[in-house]
Amino acid sequence: MLPGFIPLFVFIAADEIWGTEVGLIVALVTGIFELGYWWIKDKKIDRFILFDTALLLTLGGVSLLLHDDVFFKLKPGFIGIIFCLILGLSAFSGLDIIGGMTKRYLRDIEFNDAQYQEMRKSMKVLFFIFTFHTILVFYAALCLSKEAWGFISGILFYLLIFGYMAFEIIRKKIFAYRYAHEEWLPLVNEEGNLVGQSPRSLCHKGKSMLHPVIHLHVIKNDRIYLQKRPMNKLVQPGKWDTAVGGHISLGEKLETALGREAKEEIGLTDFSAKLITRYQWSTAIEAELVYLFITHDAKNIVGPVSDEVEDGRFWNSEEIEKSFGKDVFTPNFELEYHMLKERNLI
Repeated sequence: MLPGFIPLFVFIAADEIWGTEVGLIVALVTGIFELGYWWIKDKKIDRFILFDTALLLTLGGVSLLLHDDVFFKLKPGFIGIIFCLILGLSAFSGLDIIGGMTKRYLRDIEFNDAQYQEMRKSMKVLFFIFTFHTILVFYAALCLSKEAWGFISGILFYLLIFGYMAFEIIRKKIFAYRYAHEEWLPLVNEEGNLVGQSPRSLCHKGKSMLHPVIHLHVIKNDRIYLQKRPMNKLVQPGKWDTAVGGHISLGEKLETALGREAKEEIGLTDFSAKLITRYQWSTAIEAELVYLFITHDAKNIVGPVSDEVEDGRFWNSEEIEKSFGKDVFTPNFELEYHMLKERNLI
């Protein structure tokens, strides 16, 4: 939105040097130049710059006709009211005007749910900053000198915005330092494309941070190998689960994560696997994008080799189906068992 303010700041500078009439002309020429630039770049008229330039012309014209510059001095206040409305609606209602503008100007930017919530928090803060600044602009236009109005309308606006930006940068630096020694996981969208990153502990504190994991089912002679989760596990302790399951680390390839987790959990090496499907799994504490694999290479299984696995053995379909709904298996495994059954893979 800041390009729309350029004609105003040009007017303030030109007015100090050449007077109001020349300052208004220079500001209008600047606005027209900006409109032409964005038309050439995007083949579209930037509506905010158009509105700002038109408002500049209207209020400036009224000020010159009435020989009273108070009308022109109120212009930043009117712009501030519009900003407050846009920010207020975007931050406190379901009408996301800012999000729509972001998609227009930053076409390659995509937000996950956690990032979107951070954006809404920022918009709430900016709403109060703009409200405070707008009130000051009206007060300065009606009660203070032209010099004071120029400072409040221009320099103070930038000081408030850059002050908030500096605060956010420092806050992010503190956040990064706090989690510097923790494993960071990639955050993805529903298609599996990378959209961000987050410390592992925060990924397990809510459903908004979608992160990728791998699951591997080991099948041999129509039997399926399961691992038993230890009782100290945060999620589904003491239950039987998919043979191999684990997070994909930041920057790690899917196949690398699969091989690493298989070796770490059940000692399985030198195997080939097939990707069956990809699906989302959400619980009260996390949201996962699960890449589901199967393998028939079971000869190298050595059993549990990690303290994250208490036990492991092969089960046949009859054993499994008799135990459904009895808290023997994790809900995630029961879902995947039905997926495999529907595809005639077990």
